[in-house]
Amino acid sequence: MDVSPSAMVDRVLQMRQAEVNQEVQVRVLKEAMDTQKSTVAALIAGVTGDMPLATSGEVGTRVNTRA
Repeated sequence: MDVSPSAMVDRVLQMRQAEVNQEVQVRVLKEAMDTQKSTVAALIAGVTGDMPLATSGEVGTRVNTRA
């Protein structure tokens, strides 16, 4: 099997470019996931917290529940 040096070099360069493309895609994905993580954390922090019981009426004076 006769393989030319230029074909081999071309193939190596293609493989390296594919690796670089894959690394970029993984970094973009990780950045998007980090952004989503911080957004969800902010939303959850806004929803949770002290929710006092109602002081009057039939509903909410005995059990503290959230939807």
